[in-house]
Amino acid sequence: MSMADRDGLIWLDGEMVPWREARVHVLTHTLHYGLGCFEGVRAYNTEKGPAIFRLQDHTDRLFRSAHILNMKMPFTKDQVNNAQLKAVRENNLDEAYIRPMVFLGSEGMGLRADNLKVHLMVAAWSWPSYMSPEAKELGIKVRTSSYTRHHVNITMCKAKANGNYINSMLALNEAIAGGAEEALLLDNEGYVAEGSGENIFIFRDGVLHTPELTSCLEGITRQTILDFCKELNVPVRERRITRDEVYISDEAFFTGTAAEVLPIRELDGRVIGEGKRGPLTEKLQSLYFDAVKGKLDQHSGWLSLVDSAATGR
Repeated sequence: MSMADRDGLIWLDGEMVPWREARVHVLTHTLHYGLGCFEGVRAYNTEKGPAIFRLQDHTDRLFRSAHILNMKMPFTKDQVNNAQLKAVRENNLDEAYIRPMVFLGSEGMGLRADNLKVHLMVAAWSWPSYMSPEAKELGIKVRTSSYTRHHVNITMCKAKANGNYINSMLALNEAIAGGAEEALLLDNEGYVAEGSGENIFIFRDGVLHTPELTSCLEGITRQTILDFCKELNVPVRERRITRDEVYISDEAFFTGTAAEVLPIRELDGRVIGEGKRGPLTEKLQSLYFDAVKGKLDQHSGWLSLVDSAATGR
């Protein structure tokens, strides 16, 4: 089904418009040069109805990305939060993937990118799981990419910028063509950075390790795992990790809004641990799904209920 040919509504510059009428001109600046930023957000069905997971954190990151790219946001954080809630509610979705995006208009062309209007859209739709249900238990095959992850002074790595994802697409397509399901990208010095759209963790000898936040994105699911580890008293080290350390880890997994908590069973033909989801990965995965489904009272603040009556607004 075409993304352009659907029923429903999309929030565009402050108004809900029919899905098929949410259009921009072919000379829209961001379409040509890639300067824009976006978020991937999810709503899950809970006992109290659909709820968006860590909505404020995602909106905060969207605003940070826009600031890094020197794009002046045309709406407040509250307006963007409400737009995401409204997109889920008015499309009658119990669970949803939500895509806010900030982009430059068609007032002009060229690299100066001056005198351009900043636009903001929010779409929400039903999207199947990033990986099969079996992959959540058995894990996935990963291949180290021949493409290097962005260097911190080549592009703005803390911004979830549209153009940054050319790198991700090349790496992922290469991995799939080589028989893997996901790519692992190294930084310009050869250290592990992240997946095509996920952060990575490895577990060895009772300690969880994850790359420093240099060329990898400051993931919100990543932070959720760090929060869980603090509660579980699992020691965590944020440091440089070499590719061969992943080979000999007891467990490894990716995290991300789309991937959620996804075990890695194999990297570059080397089986990791027992070749399936390990005990810590299973525990963290279970906590994650309990949190997004509203089953962890201590983390109810991570959920924003879509039903305005239920939220008291």
